[in-house]
Amino acid sequence: MMMMMIKKQHARARQQHPRLLDLPGLWLNRHLQNAVATLGRLMRTPLPTGMTVAVIGISLALPAALFVATENLRTMAGGWEQAAAASLFLRQDIDDEEANRLAERLRANGAFAQVHLIDRDQALDEFRELGGFEDALSQLQHNPLPIVLALYPHPSESSPARLEALQTELIALPEADFVRMDTLWLQRFQAILDLAQRAVILLGGLLGLGVLLIVGNTIRLEILNRRSEIEIMELVGATAAFIRRPFLYTGAWYGFLGGMMAWFLVTIAVILLQQPVSRLATLYRSEFPLSGLGPLALLTILAGSITFSLIGSWIAVNRHLRGADAL
Repeated sequence: MMMMMIKKQHARARQQHPRLLDLPGLWLNRHLQNAVATLGRLMRTPLPTGMTVAVIGISLALPAALFVATENLRTMAGGWEQAAAASLFLRQDIDDEEANRLAERLRANGAFAQVHLIDRDQALDEFRELGGFEDALSQLQHNPLPIVLALYPHPSESSPARLEALQTELIALPEADFVRMDTLWLQRFQAILDLAQRAVILLGGLLGLGVLLIVGNTIRLEILNRRSEIEIMELVGATAAFIRRPFLYTGAWYGFLGGMMAWFLVTIAVILLQQPVSRLATLYRSEFPLSGLGPLALLTILAGSITFSLIGSWIAVNRHLRGADAL
């Protein structure tokens, strides 16, 4: 009989004090319950929640849209890099044989990865493909276009200083008429894009601080509205971590929903701009599909939004709760 009572007491003790192996599951269940409960509370107040999420989404959509714009421009510039780095226009009295000998010398120079010769007929055909000059071309008695050498320097020769030196060397050739460098402006354009990318990072950081303030102020108002409830929980012995946890999850949900709102706004903008961009590219006999936010960019936005929101929530809760302990 005594043994039966001892076994019952041990069983009751195991029920009241879970085993150590059960603690991770209980911790996970507790956090899952708080996450679901806070999301339900937000859904019960759709208008205030929607307004806060919209403000966060618009704040994050601006740097995200600028990032998408710079990435698309960088992709476009990558296509331009396929064009010749330098075009050497030969004198009118240079024939095809002399042009071929010059091309062979430049190939043996070592400074150029590729040298393409464009004879007069090829140049005229390319000019004719541009369109709009059919009547003028039909009046020509002979081909007035010069022979052109399209030159592609090695990557080691692509610095601005080296390209200027190559330009000086090319223009000094006796067969040369003039030289057009096609990469200097592209390098300047790349530098502008690098500057714009830095500006996007700076703007994203500033607007991230704005998200922190928005969420922090929203959580502060939520704490004031639930002040009596918090005081009751403190009276019955609730820890600061227990009281803080729902507010942190509320901030995390604001960050997640705001990040998704930013992704949605940028995606809609890309879809709306795709048709006019395609029409513009068609006028230049080209195609350019716009790209939106990829998975990595979306994860970055969500991580940044949630992080700033959690920091804002943490500051607001710690300011209004006494004796806050670490979560």
